[in-house]
Amino acid sequence: MKMNVKLECYPELNSTLIEESINIINKNKDHWDPPFFFDTESNLDIQKVQKIVGQFISDSLKNIIVLGTGGSIQTLLALKHLAKRKIFPVTSSRAVELKGCLDKTSPENSIVIPISRGGETLDINSTIGAFAKRGYKFIGLSSMGTMNRILQEIDCPILDVPNLSGRYAGSVTNVGIVPSYMAGIKVEEFLQGLKESYESYSKSENNPAIKLATFLFTLYKKGYKIVFSMPYSKNLEGSVGLFVQGISESTGKDEKGMIGAYQPAPICQHSVLEYLLGGTKGIVIPILWTIDNEIPDILLNSSISYVDGNNAQKIVNYQANATFQALIQQTVPSVKISIENPSESNIGNLIALILSSIYYLCLLLNVNWANNPKVIIGKEICNEALRNRITPEQEEKVRREIAKEKFNGFFQ
Repeated sequence: MKMNVKLECYPELNSTLIEESINIINKNKDHWDPPFFFDTESNLDIQKVQKIVGQFISDSLKNIIVLGTGGSIQTLLALKHLAKRKIFPVTSSRAVELKGCLDKTSPENSIVIPISRGGETLDINSTIGAFAKRGYKFIGLSSMGTMNRILQEIDCPILDVPNLSGRYAGSVTNVGIVPSYMAGIKVEEFLQGLKESYESYSKSENNPAIKLATFLFTLYKKGYKIVFSMPYSKNLEGSVGLFVQGISESTGKDEKGMIGAYQPAPICQHSVLEYLLGGTKGIVIPILWTIDNEIPDILLNSSISYVDGNNAQKIVNYQANATFQALIQQTVPSVKISIENPSESNIGNLIALILSSIYYLCLLLNVNWANNPKVIIGKEICNEALRNRITPEQEEKVRREIAKEKFNGFFQ
């Protein structure tokens, strides 16, 4: 298979480091569940999706409103630029985004798709009524909990969400495929790109996912803990968001792990690059993400002779390559990940690299790649405060008491 994702890492890894990683991966993989997401077919019935969803697709359908957060929506965001209909991602009840969506859509030209595996996500449950009250049509993606009960009450079709880790499941289940299909994205081509890549990334030899995981793990052992991504295209920001969530939620447990962060590029060159080049070394790993042939692109007109007549993305890519070289010159270990163009197939290839490399990194760290046990702490605190109508002043008092106990002598 031709690799449609190019991976460039410096310093370059030698074969011994790769072999050591493969040995650790093979030793630790039986400690945890196998990677269900390498199988792109068993958890998805594409014919059923087409049959149920097809009833709602018409010329009048203009807007796909998706109520989801985290893994429930990140795969869709990676594909959003390929949509033929307008996608409104509503990730919480933040007032500006929620009201903006309601102001720009109507029940006559929209469908609302709430998504939740466990059904207890307050971000999503709190927004459903705003659309139901106004008469919007719904298709639910849910299997259990409060959200499932709410959707049954409004008598809408409900498709199953399997009890699988959301950040990995989005691309191979109804979670990402149903809204993508409704938006006019070519999901079959996306799934084919995933399938072809996972066939390669499941093998030990010449595996870019193991190479990236080894690169990050080797630096982690040297004290690097932050992976800072610089996407040089709007069309890559959804995929990079999935990478940020994946590396943070998957590796960050048992007092181990790395945290992901990103800012769009090249604007990040004017805000954080000085730190990357001249600040504290040995902490941050920059990853630059680029597209060789952008869709759409535009020719530039300029009085600068070496700019005039070039494609806009070509100028951006020159900046990316120059930044990559500058990082290497300043002895900053760095990565560049490139795809040929942002088609469905290539985004499938890219997501497969992202999720496979995170899976292998978790095996190298020997942590559970699938779970995120600490996230529930804040959710329980929030629901308790809402149920008991605790005031902001009472919440602050509780925080002060907890901090006094937990941080006793911290700054001494």
